[in-house]
Amino acid sequence: MRISRGITVLTLTSLAAWPLGCAWQPPADEASGEDAPSEEAGGQERDGASPELVRADSCEDVAANLKGRLVHAMETRLQANLDEALLAATHSCEQYGEEEEEEEEEEEEEEADATASEYSETNTQVADVDEADFVKNDGGYLYVLADGRFRVLDAWPAAEAHALSSFPIQGTPRRMYVYADTAVIYSSLDESAQPSLGDPWSGGGAVDLDSECTYGYDCEFAGDGRKLQITVLDLADRAKPRLKRELVFNGSYLNSRRIERDVHTAVVFPEFDVSNLSYWPDELPPVGCGLKDHGFTPYEVQELFEEVRLANLKLIEKTPVSGLLPSVRDTRYVKGGGLKVTQGPLSDCDDVYLAQTGDARGFLSLVSFAIGEEAPMAARTIMSRPGAVYGSKDSFYVAVRHERDPNAAWFSELEEGVEQATTIHKFALEPGGAAAEYAASGVVKGRVLNQFAMDERHGALRIATTTGYLPDEKVHSTVSILSEHGNELVELGRVDNLAPTEDIRSVRFRGDIGFVVTFKKTDPLFVLDLSDPGAPSVKGELKIPGFSTYMHLMDEDHLLTMGYDADDQGDFAWFQGIQLQVIDVTDLANPHVLDKEVIGTRGSTSDAATDHLAFTYFKARDLLAVPMTICQGGQGGQYGDLMTFSGLLVYRVTVDGGFVPLGGVPHEEPETPNTYSGKCSNWWTDSNSKVKRSVFMEDWVFSIARDRVNVAHLDDLAHPAASIPLTGH
Repeated sequence: MRISRGITVLTLTSLAAWPLGCAWQPPADEASGEDAPSEEAGGQERDGASPELVRADSCEDVAANLKGRLVHAMETRLQANLDEALLAATHSCEQYGEEEEEEEEEEEEEEADATASEYSETNTQVADVDEADFVKNDGGYLYVLADGRFRVLDAWPAAEAHALSSFPIQGTPRRMYVYADTAVIYSSLDESAQPSLGDPWSGGGAVDLDSECTYGYDCEFAGDGRKLQITVLDLADRAKPRLKRELVFNGSYLNSRRIERDVHTAVVFPEFDVSNLSYWPDELPPVGCGLKDHGFTPYEVQELFEEVRLANLKLIEKTPVSGLLPSVRDTRYVKGGGLKVTQGPLSDCDDVYLAQTGDARGFLSLVSFAIGEEAPMAARTIMSRPGAVYGSKDSFYVAVRHERDPNAAWFSELEEGVEQATTIHKFALEPGGAAAEYAASGVVKGRVLNQFAMDERHGALRIATTTGYLPDEKVHSTVSILSEHGNELVELGRVDNLAPTEDIRSVRFRGDIGFVVTFKKTDPLFVLDLSDPGAPSVKGELKIPGFSTYMHLMDEDHLLTMGYDADDQGDFAWFQGIQLQVIDVTDLANPHVLDKEVIGTRGSTSDAATDHLAFTYFKARDLLAVPMTICQGGQGGQYGDLMTFSGLLVYRVTVDGGFVPLGGVPHEEPETPNTYSGKCSNWWTDSNSKVKRSVFMEDWVFSIARDRVNVAHLDDLAHPAASIPLTGH
């Protein structure tokens, strides 16, 4: 073993010398829960795992570090099989079954006339920081990714809206940016990114357009396991888009942000796997018990497993370093039919930052380029698992959830008994398509919900997390404030033990104020004063039925929220229909509800409840549009009987007047007892509305499903003036 800049690097020579039949054990300092000395501010040493990343010295550093982790993972799995085999070699099938039963019993628990004067744009978290989506709008044209193609709709005048052009995109197009005369399109290729052993997000099969993790309550921000392609189109002539560039990565799209011309994309690479590794000796029968009955002694079983382990070590050792690093193939299409192709790693080995936590065995690259520039793509690569992404004008954060492994070192910064943690990696963004700089990392207790649980203010990061899982009485939430000191994100202050026995359902920050909604039976909205980062505090609280999954900043003193109504059952509550609210926070100590609208019953659903990109608040005209599948007839724990509406609902929303329904743009016929098709069994975190997005242009609304765009005037929403199919060429 050797120590390199604070990283424990396991050489394969030392690994091959482990005792016969024994699983790999960490070096003495790791086995005692201590890491090797690291270069920290002030030269202090830290016990336990560290969230900080350390820059590699060379390709040898990268290879040795990653291969050491691969060996550890291989040894852990092999040891589990060996333990089972040794049990089977010392017990008959009858004895083995009796002990299994006992164990199971214990485990049972452009032009003026061609562009609308006012129009809605993508609903982003941070002003002037664009987020990729499958619909974009510039007031004159509507851009939609549908049926494998990039489509341009001539959208103004709205009554005459029609399809203008389409361009085939390789793979499954998922998200895009449109800036000036350029489209940047993200698509998932049919080919899987390099799969990893036992990795739950490396996935297979067809890409599901609606399977992306957006809300984060019961899903992981992990990418789809498919290779990513970025396609760049020239839109100088909207009727004839021209292919300019294609970039193919051996990793998957995680998230991205655009600040003016600069596009920053997080690409996640599945942890590296070595093919043909074995985890069970060929000589042993593949049985769950009774190796003793087949004549194998424990010593013979142990010898056979040791042979497998040594063979696996040789395979890992022979794996070339070039296969470990993230790479890209960049193809530029020159006018006249020429091609310029380059291919290679995204980052040099000595420009990679390595993790000091044991659960990171793959890479994440933040890839940057400037729209309109021909320069090669720049990237910064770190060793990290994927996570939730938050972006400001100057910074890009990745927040990674961790569950404590009793066999691995844990974060010494956390108090005793904390079993969940979130590490945060910060990148400093550079303009002009330059590579972002890795800045710092930190750790907080609990798990982050989604991007809205993070916010940057005066260089400090505020992050809300929940520790524990319902219905554990010890569940509580925390809002921590972190500041960059050297390469560490250091805690300045926190509000802890927020809403005991409840977990976080939504978060929103506004300047020095934070809003946190938790839930178990009612919807406590906590108002936090964060003006003093060293002493944040709870300013006010509001308890109302139900819970909000999304909070929109309506204006300086009002929140426009969306979520679910609830039916209190004493120890718990049933979620019910979709709930919209206008909440007055003028007096931070006494927030109160101005108006509430409950839509449908249990089983009603809206993509906007779990994806902010589907929530369209057109402040210029006080308009709100939300996709909606309305179900009626359910109550308590019973889902609605029939779907009575599927389309887009539109409201006029004001502080004084509350919610005024203007009607709905239909996309499906209502169900009847004779046409029942089961559209009302929708769980609250699994949004499944037919309509996915909406766009306002003056007094017109565009209701966008995967197969069709319906265009209607606010005076007659039920009868669209135009309907544009999104299938075919």
